[in-house]
Amino acid sequence: YETVLTRKALDKWRKSLAKARLFAFDLETTSLDYMRAEIVGCSFAVKGGEAAYVPMAHDYDGAPEQLARDDVLAQLRPLLEDPDRPKLGQNLKYDMSVLARYGIELRGIKFDTMLESYVLDSTGSRHDMNTLALKYLGHKTIHFEDIAGKGARQLDFNRIPIEQAAPYAAEDADITLRLHETLWPRLQEIPSLAKVFREIEMPLVPVLSRIERRGVLLDVKKLKRQSRRFEKRLRELEQQAWEEAGEEFNLGSPKQLQAILFDKLGLPVISRTPKGQPSTAESVLQELALDYELPKLILEHRSLSKLKSTYTDKLPEMINPRTGRVHTSYHQAVTATGRLSSSDPNLQNIPVRNEEGRRIRQAFIAAPGYTMVAADYSQIELRIMAHLSGDAGLCRAFAQGEDIHRATAAEVFGVEPDKVTAEQRRSAKAINFGLIY
Repeated sequence: YETVLTRKALDKWRKSLAKARLFAFDLETTSLDYMRAEIVGCSFAVKGGEAAYVPMAHDYDGAPEQLARDDVLAQLRPLLEDPDRPKLGQNLKYDMSVLARYGIELRGIKFDTMLESYVLDSTGSRHDMNTLALKYLGHKTIHFEDIAGKGARQLDFNRIPIEQAAPYAAEDADITLRLHETLWPRLQEIPSLAKVFREIEMPLVPVLSRIERRGVLLDVKKLKRQSRRFEKRLRELEQQAWEEAGEEFNLGSPKQLQAILFDKLGLPVISRTPKGQPSTAESVLQELALDYELPKLILEHRSLSKLKSTYTDKLPEMINPRTGRVHTSYHQAVTATGRLSSSDPNLQNIPVRNEEGRRIRQAFIAAPGYTMVAADYSQIELRIMAHLSGDAGLCRAFAQGEDIHRATAAEVFGVEPDKVTAEQRRSAKAINFGLIY
């Protein structure tokens, strides 16, 4: 592995990259948050076992002179932006988003080892480089904690000595290339998977990068109003719960709740914890709430408390001060089914099934002069099943515009289709999807 500290060495590698059929590329930065990360260095590999690290912004005491970040990026820009120069990486969406903040549009991304692993085995729990290197190459990589430390004393990458950072960073590019050489032939053996990778997963990378960087606008005033409403209602619920219990107690304490419900009020014990104590889990409270008022109040209190802490209080704190928007991360390589997931914050989990949740959704707004449009396939999985199976009844029902979930619910619960409740329809969805999968 080579550490590039001179313009001459950079020129040599730049020419090597320009001639390469494919090269691995990786950024080292100060943060996992693509909206705040500052580039500290970058690494490349053109063949297994050989790689280079270009440090640009290590600024600890005694750090050697490095090539200026702006100069290095200017030198690399033509290569990075050339759509005809094939590149590969591990989780390239992150690198793409960070580079975009430096005015560079990463093009020509052909392979991502994280996505190759995911498409090959979507039920595998982890697709990070350390796991993949051990699994497919039998190689134990240098872990970030090995060079940066752990916990509160962990160093940012710019504070790590170059002699430790360089082998770690260069190994990233080298291992990425070697993983690709192992994973891609396996994908090619299964043409349907190779097609999913080429036509769905890889083209989605730049799209998600743009969506994430665009961010979403929030009506902060609306969220704050909602938070005050929740606070008022939580106090009311607390008072009502204390009246039902005949004493004051901490509604958030399972131990105190246990004593009130089962010792004092004598409610039936539905299930027990592994330690043999009466359980106060949500499923238990839901069952008790059918016959008793206090569990019902506790459930509403828990639900509102979660909405307040997770959404109305937390979301405004997550607004990026530079853009005035919330920026999530969408993950392609998490769910076994191929759906996306979202984190920091999870924007795919905003509640919708009750009035309070719907009010939170209303705080997500379009910019002035724009309108938010929501589109959703109608029962797409069942339509695909109808098409693939050729089932006459299903095909006829869809052709006549029937709601399949409603029809199933009507049959299961023995009611007319127009009398099916939202809860019954949801239960029927579980039956229909259970049959498919």
